[in-house]
Amino acid sequence: MIRLLLAEDQSMVREALAALLSLEGDLEVVAQVARGDEVLPAARAQDVDVALLDIEMPGISGLDAAAALRDELPGVKVVVLTTFGRPGYLRRAMESGAQAFLVKDAPAARLADAVRRVLRGERVIDPVLAAAALADGASPLTDREREVLLTAADGATNAEIAAALHLSQGTVRNYLSTAIQKTGARNRAEAVSTARDKGWL
Repeated sequence: MIRLLLAEDQSMVREALAALLSLEGDLEVVAQVARGDEVLPAARAQDVDVALLDIEMPGISGLDAAAALRDELPGVKVVVLTTFGRPGYLRRAMESGAQAFLVKDAPAARLADAVRRVLRGERVIDPVLAAAALADGASPLTDREREVLLTAADGATNAEIAAALHLSQGTVRNYLSTAIQKTGARNRAEAVSTARDKGWL
């Protein structure tokens, strides 16, 4: 039996996925969690083969949970599931160590097939997302620009961003200005929105 961990913060979606996957004769959902920071302890406790991770969860994101699994339990294969087919998410998922990237509305049979294929060492990527990622290119934002935009996303002032990231206010202004230019936005709110839509944040 292939032992699965399912990480999804919406209980109805998680339970439906678990029920569908359990219909497959060779798959068993042995752990379910609703938070990203519960993924690693659950994977360790239940000796899972494959972790199916939603991207947006409380605690830490599915991408951060994938990176933690890669570093701590490299034998566990990771399938990232998302509602949002954002090309930037695909690139970041692969960088986090995911072996598969699928949208949640994919048929259960395709998801089960992806689980089996990643265990054979294959990569499985939604073809529409793959094409969009290639067309869109890599994120133009540096790690620091991304960090500043993320902090600004909650409405923080330049002074608050500077304090949170241990930067000067002038440096924060420069990072925000560059991020606004790179995203083709008119202001910081639009830059955050554009970067989120493309999966860069």
